[in-house]
Amino acid sequence: MASKRQMGYKCRIAGVLLLLLASIAALVAVVVIQDTWTLTEYDFEYGIVIDSGSSRSNVYLYQWPGEKENETGVVKEIMNCRVSGAGISEMKVDQEKDTKSWNGFKSCMVNVTQAIPVKKHKTTLLFLGATAGMRLLHEKDEQKSNEILASLSEYLKTLPFNFQNASIITGQEEGLYGWITVNYLKGKFLQKNLWNKYAHPEGEKTVGSMDLGGASTQIAFAVQDDEDSEGPDFLRVKLYGYPYNVYTHSFLCYGKNEAGKRILDKIVKESSDPSYILNPCYPEGYNVTRKASTIYDTECTKKPNQYNPDQELFMVGTSDSDKCRSIVKSIFDFKTCSSAKCSFDGVSQPPVAGEFMAYAGFFFTARALGFEGRSDLDHFNASVRQLCHTNWTVLKAEKTWISNEYLRTYCYAGHYIFSMLADGYKFDKDTWKNIDFQKQVEKTNIGWSLGYMLSMSNMIPSEAEVIPPLTDPVFAGLVFLFSALTIITGVFVFIILIRTCF
Repeated sequence: MASKRQMGYKCRIAGVLLLLLASIAALVAVVVIQDTWTLTEYDFEYGIVIDSGSSRSNVYLYQWPGEKENETGVVKEIMNCRVSGAGISEMKVDQEKDTKSWNGFKSCMVNVTQAIPVKKHKTTLLFLGATAGMRLLHEKDEQKSNEILASLSEYLKTLPFNFQNASIITGQEEGLYGWITVNYLKGKFLQKNLWNKYAHPEGEKTVGSMDLGGASTQIAFAVQDDEDSEGPDFLRVKLYGYPYNVYTHSFLCYGKNEAGKRILDKIVKESSDPSYILNPCYPEGYNVTRKASTIYDTECTKKPNQYNPDQELFMVGTSDSDKCRSIVKSIFDFKTCSSAKCSFDGVSQPPVAGEFMAYAGFFFTARALGFEGRSDLDHFNASVRQLCHTNWTVLKAEKTWISNEYLRTYCYAGHYIFSMLADGYKFDKDTWKNIDFQKQVEKTNIGWSLGYMLSMSNMIPSEAEVIPPLTDPVFAGLVFLFSALTIITGVFVFIILIRTCF
């Protein structure tokens, strides 16, 4: 009898130890699985794109897993550093400004270098792309633009990265890369499925892209393949294994800053007295003296006879919305067209259809008018008129977050983008509602650089074999299932032990 009791006691101890061991094994298995599915910083590749626009430069750092999805890497932005100073097109004019710009570049590159594992420095691709500001300078002074790019290349080659090139990208490329960025961030190319694998979403329609910079503006949207979708403004691209036919056009000298100079040029020419110029696009109560060079030192405006860059022009705001709108519309040519349909300046364009995202200058102008996201055409137009008729003192009190330098421009800018979108691109009351004015998507600034990095990632070899991590709900479900089965098995074995022992 005593022997049987002793045997039962030992069986109970064995059963308890079995349960403890099973629980520990389950916990270890979960930790090991999670660690296996977690990528380290060394499992990633990195790329740097320097976006040198007409007014400033930004350095973007991108990261992607070693594997690729159907020929194009899955890329995300992990850093955006704004370079202090002016745009690179203004280099080699003022030594003090150049010093500030170079210091800005060096500061940003130090931050980027620290964010990339040292082991990955040599394989990190580095690109610099210059846009419309440099395209204009190249037209005006090719030697100077080449010298600026050569100086930047010389500096970038000293960094511990795989420097590729410093070049001026075309307006068409800028438009296409912006379209790629928008659709990538909106999940129109790839989406994660239940098993955390990237797959092309069936039936998804792409989103059109509209970018307003300082010196140029771009529109891009996908079209169906037919006889009317052929020509220099149509580009065929393949992304994530799927082909797209994209209409894209860039209008040089139609960026917000250059358009503003063209508008001021017309206002100056209508005035008989340069010492007292009535400006209908400036708010009443705002007066400013500016040099002629701020209007005419560009390829986008024609210098007047006997031009003196130091001539002072005194402008007085009159808050005349109708007069301002008339002047703004006069910089477009809405009549010339040799094809079935045109936007402006004789440029052929298919009808706009589907959703569009308007960003950069479009977004900032819309926000100044009180809009973020979608709006109504009539309401947008009415808001432009209201802002144009607002006194400068009232305007400053209402828009405290906008600096005076930009605030004074939003009357003409409002009329400008309304004329471009409604009269040029032919957005009407129905299609206007499809325009989404945004600055970011998924906490990432919208611009051409991410699309550029996505395209360039085709050149990057796939190195690491990575098992992608499961989504949190799926992973939690599997952990629960595994734990439940372990517990049930342990209890079942425990019962068998008890019955066997007794």
